[in-house]
Amino acid sequence: MPSSATQPKLSARDRLLASADELFYQEGVHSVGIDRVIEHAGVAKASLYNSFGSKEELVHAYLLGRQATTTARVTAAIEAQDNPRDQVLAVFDSQAESQRRPGFRGCAFAAASAESKPGGLVEDATRGYRDWFRALFTRLATEAGAQHPEILGRQLQLLYDGAASSGNLDHDASAATTARAAAEILLDASLDA
Repeated sequence: MPSSATQPKLSARDRLLASADELFYQEGVHSVGIDRVIEHAGVAKASLYNSFGSKEELVHAYLLGRQATTTARVTAAIEAQDNPRDQVLAVFDSQAESQRRPGFRGCAFAAASAESKPGGLVEDATRGYRDWFRALFTRLATEAGAQHPEILGRQLQLLYDGAASSGNLDHDASAATTARAAAEILLDASLDA
């Protein structure tokens, strides 16, 4: 492992994003002020405005980073499976792994959306994230041979959303495993139809 002297120093932008990711996810977008993010990142206030322009733009970038992390995690889980049926279920396995990690606080997009005004950058990021998941579930359902892949894709997304909410609100690390079992029933019924 390289020593801190040989590790490249993160840019002010990257330090702001890392701080926003930690603080916004753990404590909420609304409750964490911009000065706290700046202090946590160890940067000058001007760095925030030079890099992002506003708190809303920082929140937007934070959410895009969360989507990139989730996309990579879910894609890796899917690619580790050989058949389309198992690929659908791998999405829930990936979610279960995420829920077992310390500090799990549910869906960052749901939390940020609940605290934001309609029509802004947060809503745009949330819509993009949700559209990506719906398209993913629909594609996987199609590849698995589901009778009505758009309907099944929506049902699977609802199960995924419910597991994220239950995992957080109920402090239930098994919520995604329960959602996976329900997804398996829906998937098999659609394949047998």
